[in-house]
Amino acid sequence: MSLPRSAARGPVHFLMFYIRRRWRSHLVVLLAVLAAVGCSIGAQYGVKNLVDVLASRKPTDVQLWSAVALLLALVAGDNLLWRLAGWVSTYAFVAVGGDIRIDLFHHLSGHGTRYFSDRFPGALAGRITTAATAAWTIQSSLTWTTIPPAAACIAAVIVLGTIDWQMTLVLVAIVSILAGIIARLAAGGHHLHARFAGRAAAVTGDLTDVVSNIGLVRAFGATLRERERLSAKIRHEMTAQRRSLRSLERVRLFHAVSVFVVTAGVLVWAVTLWRAGRISTGDVVLTTTLGFTVLHASRDLAMALVDLLQHFAKLGEAVRVLGLPHEMIDASDAKPLINLGGSVTFERVSFAYPDGQVVLQDFELHIPAGQKVGLVGKSGAGKSTILALLQRLYDPTAGRVMLDEQDIARVTQDSLRRAIAVVAQDISLFHRSVLENLRYGKPDATDEEIYQATEAAHCTEFINRLPQGFNTIVGERGVKLSGGQRQRLAIARAFLRDAPVVLLDEATSSLDTESEQSIQEALMRLVKGRTVIAIAHRLSTLDSFDRIIVLDRGHIVEDGSSAELLERKGIYSRMYLRQLAAASLS
Repeated sequence: MSLPRSAARGPVHFLMFYIRRRWRSHLVVLLAVLAAVGCSIGAQYGVKNLVDVLASRKPTDVQLWSAVALLLALVAGDNLLWRLAGWVSTYAFVAVGGDIRIDLFHHLSGHGTRYFSDRFPGALAGRITTAATAAWTIQSSLTWTTIPPAAACIAAVIVLGTIDWQMTLVLVAIVSILAGIIARLAAGGHHLHARFAGRAAAVTGDLTDVVSNIGLVRAFGATLRERERLSAKIRHEMTAQRRSLRSLERVRLFHAVSVFVVTAGVLVWAVTLWRAGRISTGDVVLTTTLGFTVLHASRDLAMALVDLLQHFAKLGEAVRVLGLPHEMIDASDAKPLINLGGSVTFERVSFAYPDGQVVLQDFELHIPAGQKVGLVGKSGAGKSTILALLQRLYDPTAGRVMLDEQDIARVTQDSLRRAIAVVAQDISLFHRSVLENLRYGKPDATDEEIYQATEAAHCTEFINRLPQGFNTIVGERGVKLSGGQRQRLAIARAFLRDAPVVLLDEATSSLDTESEQSIQEALMRLVKGRTVIAIAHRLSTLDSFDRIIVLDRGHIVEDGSSAELLERKGIYSRMYLRQLAAASLS
């Protein structure tokens, strides 16, 4: 799923897209706020009206109590309309934040492997929260601290026009000039706000990275080193924040001085008009109160506007990073993959990583459905790249990768992933229960299917020994389980996946002999009747495989069964005998 096109046009258009989704509730909030401001300014006129009635020599009861009723009605309307706006905003503003988080996550999950390899996962997750929080803050600021003072200033100037139109014209001219100057000063600090938002996100990513690897930090005695490194980054962030805040304070200082001068001028002008007999005592009172309204409202408006700049900068930075176009998307005519058994074909495939390192060049390989193939070779020979290309974690720079005679670039990525089960060396588990991690392979799996999968993967015994059995929380990345237990859970999850193609990426290389034997038995059950491509550290684990592909610098240098390759006494034979000798010495 992609973000709305407005995301590329800046944070204002991005936010407006989500506000328009719920325009009715936002319109109710806006109208209620404007009406409340009107009542607030009207109440000041009501005070002026009451003062004039009281100042008259003999007001009638109707005149007196009508003035009182008008003032009370305006005060009541002011309070009740604010509460209406607040009640409706609890739905509208929260909904916008939820929509933004959902859409940003959907878009983020569609990015390719290269995108995630270049960025901190913690910082990316933090940006989703930052964007939603900034959107909520912007809506709240506009509703409670930006639109009300702006409307109050306009209404106050209009009401002042009923006292003296010349005063109104002068005020409009002065306010317009001041608004232009303030806007120019505020815009001049935009780059400072953006720099602060970027550095804050970077610090969040660094903190997440260190905390998630705290065991490694302690193992190498690097706590002090990491503290110093993070302190330096936080100092840079603090410097950026200070510069951002100081730019805001300069705007606020200019505004405070200019508004005081304008308010003083209006008050002196009103008193002068009263002395000349051109306005009443109530008019002077109204002019004074409206002058203070303009003073406080414009001050609040200036503070709200400069704060909004910071929040828009945070929203813009988050959307700019998260909203980058996807590298790999489904073709416009992509269709679901049709399962025909799981044959795999690489047709003249070439691939190079972003740094220019060429891994495969005109690579050719065909694996019939149901065949079990082992990939061996030195580090960097292209083994992991082959698995990554088959999963379409990357697209080849040339050639085609076929699954069941279908170009995987022309089928939907979801259907491709459903056709492949992966058991890797580094097992990924969520900080959830054992049962939830198992069901990740098949969300609608029945209890009976889960039990059969755990039995086949030799998991049932150790799961039953856990404190809450299947409901035991495994910890972040399965930290509460041993390596062998995590591997067996991954195999059980692959059983539930029931995919025609199984990829084994050094699934037993880090285990002790006893655990490896148990897991090898589970793997043999898993791969039965399926197409298997395995990368194995211990070559003896591939003895039962149909084929061994020996790779060297992205090229196939040997191809055959384990027995055939041992007879040839080539690269595979030397690697195999070297491992046997090392095992006998240990």
